[in-house]
Amino acid sequence: MAKKKGSTTTAVASVQDKPTTLKDLLRPEILEGLKAQSDAMKAEEQARKDAQRAQAEAARKAEEKRLENDFGHLLEKSSPDWRKHK
Repeated sequence: MAKKKGSTTTAVASVQDKPTTLKDLLRPEILEGLKAQSDAMKAEEQARKDAQRAQAEAARKAEEKRLENDFGHLLEKSSPDWRKHK
């Protein structure tokens, strides 16, 4: 049996059929102000994350340096096979 081909007409939406968005309702000055505030908040968040990451990195390096000078830690970490270093 042959299949029937459905009609492939596309409905073109006009400007009047689209729902009104908040962007359409706000004045351009207010919209620009909100965008600027959003960008400032994003930059602030990124700077905070960078500072937090740098602080964590500094703490890790300080702990690593402290452990390098700790003889007990070096003994636990080193291999007990002294024949390799003969």
